[in-house]
Amino acid sequence: MNQLLTADLDFFAAALSQKMISAWQEDEAGVYCEIGRGPVEKYTPGYVRIRNIETGRKSHYARENTMFHVVE
Repeated sequence: MNQLLTADLDFFAAALSQKMISAWQEDEAGVYCEIGRGPVEKYTPGYVRIRNIETGRKSHYARENTMFHVVE
C-alpha cells in the first residue's frame, strides 16, 4: 500500500526526495478521486503545493480535506 503523508516531516521528506505524490479528495457521492499528482514543491500547516509533471501547473490542496499518498 502507498504511504499516507500527514505530518510536516512526511511532506519534508517527500519534497526533499522529489517523490511522486497523489492527492485525493472526496466527491459528492463520498467516493475518493485522484485530483492531482506530482512532486511536493511547498507545504504549510494548511496547504500543500504540488507541481504536475506533465503540464508544469502548480496546484494548492488543503491538508484538512485532501489525502496525500506516495506513488510507488
